[in-house]
Amino acid sequence: MPFSFRSPFSFMSNDLAIDLGTAYTLVYVKGKGITVREPSIIAVNQKTGKVEAVGSAAKEMLGKTPGNIIAIKPMRDGVIADFEHTEHMLNYFIQKAHNRRMFVRPRIVIGVPSQITQVEKRAVKESAYRAKASEVALVEEPMAAAIGAGMPITEPTGNMIVDIGGGTTDVAVISMAGIVYSQTVRVAG
Repeated sequence: MPFSFRSPFSFMSNDLAIDLGTAYTLVYVKGKGITVREPSIIAVNQKTGKVEAVGSAAKEMLGKTPGNIIAIKPMRDGVIADFEHTEHMLNYFIQKAHNRRMFVRPRIVIGVPSQITQVEKRAVKESAYRAKASEVALVEEPMAAAIGAGMPITEPTGNMIVDIGGGTTDVAVISMAGIVYSQTVRVAG
């Protein structure tokens, strides 16, 4: 079944788009814009395994905590490196975007590098579902960037996109609403 934002219950749901990046995570709420822009980092107590802080709060703790609290970056090279902590981070960011209103499970679109494996795609989707998403769709980051930039992606002309992220650089040629060619390099800015 294709992913669609149309539903008789859409007035109850906050549709979200998430850029789950290696360095930063951004959450866009339909009708509100970007409501979360925080580092993709989590502070964990090594002794207890308890998550002490996520995002900006975790970054501010760096260098100011006892040695048993460590910083973990659950994303590496644009993909999930630590499933459990990515799920916790996603859940935190989704709740923050919803202003703590989690009685409605959101529908989510997540940007992914264009050449990630099926296993990596499945990990992203599973992490979002476990973070309480009702529906999850993945979109390749170059396509999302082209749409966001207002490029004429449906026309029969080539549009080149270079998406430089914190963990990967995606280069793609887009024409007629499809990616004609793409290359992901796990080197970035």
